Amino acid sequence: MSTQTETHEQIGNLLVDRRLVEFLDQVALPGAGVPRDRFWDGFVSVFAAFTGRNRDLLRERDRLQSALDSYHGEHPGVPEPKAYQQFLRDIGYLLDEPTGVRARTRNVDAEIADVAGPQLVVPVMNRRFAINAANARWGSLYDALYGTDAISEADGGERGTGYNPIRGERVIAWARAFLDRAVPLASGSHADVVEYRAGRRLQVTLESGEVVGLADEATFVGYTGAPGAPKSILLRHHGLHIEIRFNFDSPIGRADKACVSDIVLESAITAIMDFEDSVAAVDGPDKVTGYRNWLALNDGTAAEVMEKGGRTFTRTLADDRLFSAPDGSELRLKGRSLMLCRNVGHLMTTPAVLDEQGNELPEGILDALVTSLCAMPGLAESNERANSLTGSIYIVKPKQHGPAEVAFTSELFGAVEDVLGLERNTIKMGIMDEERRTTVNLMSCIEQAADRIIFINTGFLDRTGDEIHTSMVAGPMIRKAEMKSATWMKSYEDWNVDIGLACGLPGRAQIGKGMWAMTELMADMLATKIAHPAAGANTAWVPSPTGSTLHVTHYHDVNVWERQADILQEGRRATLEGLLEIPLAPSTDWTEEEKRNEVDNSCQSILGYVVRWIEQGVGCSKVPDIHDIDLMEDRATCRISSQMLANWIRHDVVSAEFVVDAFRRMAAVVDQQNASDPTYLPMTPSTPEGSYEDSIAWCAARDLALEGTRSPSGYTEPILHARRREFKERHGLV
Repeated sequence: MSTQTETHEQIGNLLVDRRLVEFLDQVALPGAGVPRDRFWDGFVSVFAAFTGRNRDLLRERDRLQSALDSYHGEHPGVPEPKAYQQFLRDIGYLLDEPTGVRARTRNVDAEIADVAGPQLVVPVMNRRFAINAANARWGSLYDALYGTDAISEADGGERGTGYNPIRGERVIAWARAFLDRAVPLASGSHADVVEYRAGRRLQVTLESGEVVGLADEATFVGYTGAPGAPKSILLRHHGLHIEIRFNFDSPIGRADKACVSDIVLESAITAIMDFEDSVAAVDGPDKVTGYRNWLALNDGTAAEVMEKGGRTFTRTLADDRLFSAPDGSELRLKGRSLMLCRNVGHLMTTPAVLDEQGNELPEGILDALVTSLCAMPGLAESNERANSLTGSIYIVKPKQHGPAEVAFTSELFGAVEDVLGLERNTIKMGIMDEERRTTVNLMSCIEQAADRIIFINTGFLDRTGDEIHTSMVAGPMIRKAEMKSATWMKSYEDWNVDIGLACGLPGRAQIGKGMWAMTELMADMLATKIAHPAAGANTAWVPSPTGSTLHVTHYHDVNVWERQADILQEGRRATLEGLLEIPLAPSTDWTEEEKRNEVDNSCQSILGYVVRWIEQGVGCSKVPDIHDIDLMEDRATCRISSQMLANWIRHDVVSAEFVVDAFRRMAAVVDQQNASDPTYLPMTPSTPEGSYEDSIAWCAARDLALEGTRSPSGYTEPILHARRREFKERHGLV
């Protein structure tokens, strides 16, 4: 039996947010076909079985951090490597590496197991972004090139408001050169083609009159329209599809000698719908918004009314794409990215579920239960927009510290499977290698999830934040810009790939690399992000559908599977010694101007992100940096900046007042950058009697730096959640 209060309903010995109960009872449970009584009985049992263990794991984090702080207090500076490793083993931080660890994951969709390509990460609470991400499986190469700085604006190539034929010619030339690299003709160039004809094989007529085929005839896999006058042809290279479209009635096609109107690339192969670092979900209603969107993405009903160019329309999930195969049979390709869901980590609790004393319970346990339930319609064979064709649910679990926490998650997933009536190991696990204790014990972590593992990745920002916090007492850290070239970072990036390959992840799981944050600098991305597939990563994060369409060209230029085989043949490259080399500054004799620039940069970055998080509930957005360059920011970027400031204050590189003064000055900069937003609340006092502390957002930003040494693992969530709730209460948003 249950009783109801104003905000929560009692279910068993738990108090559950009434809006969450209504969503589950009226929408999610009927949609998944799970009986109500079985679910709620299991819900109560899972919280009873795992809440105490969750708290024990957090206490273990505190124990280890306390031991590390004591050690570094007694041995300041760079520790002697052998003695340091022995200390880490003695306290249980560093474990012996197991032997013979192999991934055993089964029923993994091809997008994860067999195809290398970009991965989008989007906040699930923004339904428009989520739909766009799911539909980013296919993207126009012409549009991606024309609309970004990937094509130079010099010498008449400006983007402008109308079509610029000079720019258009450059786009076409770039795209034809790409076709020559990825799907070359037996002779000649795609730039010289005047006609493409389909059928059992592709026949191409060149300007010279010569008729040729493809250098590799197997790359031709389908077409639409009539063979003699196709509307499009479909090519496949490195497992990725390329569609060349023809349309004489379009301005682009009419001006093209082969009537090519566009080249469409299979782009975002997978997409992570995020409940964690890119969202601001602090209470029951926020969580329901995310869960409702996740369910709609899985049952295929997700829709959002949008306005563009003065026109209103409804955006829905894309249907599958149909082609005729060369033998005349039907070829169906998925129209949507394979969706993974990122849950929250083990740290935070949620007011959506309380015990009988009114204490908040672990948010990660709630996520495991509800996101798995909401994913079930995406497994149904009758669902024309099904997510997984192999019957798997994909959950990325972030911020896990070591193998004991991974084992806990695997057991939690097993308990959820029992509640939902799912076969064991239906729920697959992605392990984000973004905490130092996970990195050094990565093989043991994989061992604990060997039947579920579908993803590991490196994350520069969170990993750097944890690197700083773990060794906070050892000494002052090098500047942020130097972290990417530090010894530990190079070791970390190689170590992750080395371990993943040694554990047999290819063919079962993704080995991923981190985000490209500079959303407007696509030319730079094209020039540098090819390093990710070249490093053996079969996926890497991009911030937008456009970014995924450009980044996928790198997976045509690099055969990731061959590269992985070469790395595996080379043997382990990274060493534990390199991984554990703490990035301490050899000297702190920076000039006052250098210190001010470093601190100002971090303070402006924190403020620019936090003000939207606190006041608008936006967990991920393009935030202009101190030089007005837009960067994609989430809690991970905030963590590294706040931890750097906390470290410099801790070691007297700068004073707390120096940092607070920078926050005051940078508030004016951020206010100006947001001046065009009518919903924005300035942080700078409007009157001489006013105070910066009147701004909840400013206080949150300040606290992240001043309280950074005490915040668990340097995480930003405790401060941000508390201040966001304070803001919602003050403004009647609860």
